[in-house]
Amino acid sequence: MPSQYPAVQAGRRALAARLREIRLDAGIQTKALAEAAGWDRWKVGKIEHAKRSPSVADVRTWCRICHAMDQADDLVGALRSTESAYVTWNRLQRGRAGLRRLQESRLALYERTSTDWTYCSQVVPGLLQTRAYVTELLELVSRRSGSSDNDVPGAVTARIDRQRVLRRHGRKFLFLMEEAALHYRIGDPEVMAGQLSHLADVTASAIPSVALGVIPFSQSRTQWVLENFTVFDGGKVEVEILSALVTISVPGEVSLYLAAFEDLYRSAVFGTEARKLIEVAAGRYR
Repeated sequence: MPSQYPAVQAGRRALAARLREIRLDAGIQTKALAEAAGWDRWKVGKIEHAKRSPSVADVRTWCRICHAMDQADDLVGALRSTESAYVTWNRLQRGRAGLRRLQESRLALYERTSTDWTYCSQVVPGLLQTRAYVTELLELVSRRSGSSDNDVPGAVTARIDRQRVLRRHGRKFLFLMEEAALHYRIGDPEVMAGQLSHLADVTASAIPSVALGVIPFSQSRTQWVLENFTVFDGGKVEVEILSALVTISVPGEVSLYLAAFEDLYRSAVFGTEARKLIEVAAGRYR
């Protein structure tokens, strides 16, 4: 589990500590527990030191042997909560038409969110992507996953369909992009030209619920470049890393991302100034 996400590790350590307490309260040695469960002798120690995450079956077996089945459901709930905070993209996209199903599953979250703060350092924010740009990007994702059944066209349609939330009454969206993301080429020049033209329109308040800021290369800043992340209604953060989607809901960590977003916001330019940066990038493709 990545060390930069302490809430996930803390959840694992807390579960490990509870399992150890249950074993000690039952007066059962680690070797005896392993033998009764039919496990490798080292498995119990690894679980108790949070070096190995138990499965749901492991937790229930542990509780059964330690005469603590009354605690099993709570422990399974804690395990699932911890594991759901860090989910690999391969797991999210597995199965038939996995990439399409993943895109479809994301709609519910956006539909119930009233305020959305998104920061992107490498790509255009998903809700502002054109169909051509989405297609090129999801083709890259599909090739990375190695699956031959991702249904990229279906995934593209689902992702574009999600953009309808931008025009819902009462919604607010604040997007921040690094200037570099305007220059990273996804697809051919025509794709980039179309995408940048769309962003230029957004800076002119083409969508009343949306504000788009660009952080210039030359701008003095108080926050270094971060991974892509979105804050939903100020209470939940999703961070996109190469291998996984990390969900953060611990208030202290959410506050860190909100503070970082505020610092990034202070370095961004909007409106005419943002449009000028977009047009400079677009000039490479005309």
